[in-house]
Amino acid sequence: MELIYMDHAATAFHRPQCVADAVLDAMQHMGNAGRGAYAASLEASRVIYDCRVRLARLLGAEGPEQVAFTLNATMSLNLAIGGLFAAGDHIITTQMEHNSVLRPLYRLEQEGAALTILAADRLGRISLEELEHAFRENTRAVVCTHASNLTGNVNDLERIGALCRAHGAYLVVDASQSAGILPIDQARMGIDVLCFTGHKGLLGPQGSGGLCVRKGVSIRPLVVGGSGVQSESRMHPAQMPTALEAGTLNSHGIAGLRAALAWLEEQDTEALRREQQKRMWEFYDGVREIPGVTVYGDFADRACLRAPIVALNIRDWDSGQAADVLAQEYGIMTRAGAHCAPLMHEALGTREQGAVRFSFSHTNTAEEIKRAVCAVRELAGEGQEQKGQADI
Repeated sequence: MELIYMDHAATAFHRPQCVADAVLDAMQHMGNAGRGAYAASLEASRVIYDCRVRLARLLGAEGPEQVAFTLNATMSLNLAIGGLFAAGDHIITTQMEHNSVLRPLYRLEQEGAALTILAADRLGRISLEELEHAFRENTRAVVCTHASNLTGNVNDLERIGALCRAHGAYLVVDASQSAGILPIDQARMGIDVLCFTGHKGLLGPQGSGGLCVRKGVSIRPLVVGGSGVQSESRMHPAQMPTALEAGTLNSHGIAGLRAALAWLEEQDTEALRREQQKRMWEFYDGVREIPGVTVYGDFADRACLRAPIVALNIRDWDSGQAADVLAQEYGIMTRAGAHCAPLMHEALGTREQGAVRFSFSHTNTAEEIKRAVCAVRELAGEGQEQKGQADI
């Protein structure tokens, strides 16, 4: 049975070959960046700097020195939230968020910060009017996702950024589901800290990620230590990006990410985006009117970009059971359950059932979409519920 991968929102699967080649080459030839003046160390420094340049260009950061590397978006968000805010601050977030945003904020709330969580409606949308009314005198920031990892709904970051500037607050953005997929311009959108991961839309290896920090924004480092510079000082260097990079970087993973970025630059990225959107809409159109299938999210405006995600449920099946049948009987790999987004499931009314998430890439084909639609139709058909439960 030919396997069909439809879990790109979790991690990219069909990466360009140049990514693996770059990781292998780095492991065989690169030294430790900033730890020597010999060729292997200098090559590592050059590769890492070039990756910063490419990221700054793609994401609209103010310069390569404003790009700091981490292991993933979770680490980046913890850095930003833990390093910018303190007891007495007020932070606004939303029900759309992943636990990588929520849990650091909950911890901050326990330490004395105030937290406002904007409600999402049954389509998973937040109200910008409610956001504007949520600002207080001590509001330090809005922390929000660019695109929901469950519904694919996209927030209007330009409008949110304008509201933040009007109220003197920071905008911290989780771009896990959008970097490399949707257009991002940090400067134009008014984003103070943009947190991203390398292993999803950017097509890089797992263990690569980072954050783009606007000039003038100072984040207290959560980890301090070796930096390769100013070793005589008791304090960790304050200049970016060293301020947020203690210890040896994952230079092998960064080399792979650099190769992925170089590959993306050689492509028609708009064509790739259109292909992703096309596959998403083909699948949505195929399943949205199947009796017994419920689709979640806002699909009303086809002109709007979305993260290429369609989450659904089949009758009253537990989403985990449905995903298991899809994988075992149809060879279709999806993600089921809570997706680390518990408040979004509360808003959608799927807290107990969860949802089956199909997420697409430019590598998915029209034939794969047809097979997935047929599988959902069969599972939703009369008698299929009992068959699936019996098989499990």
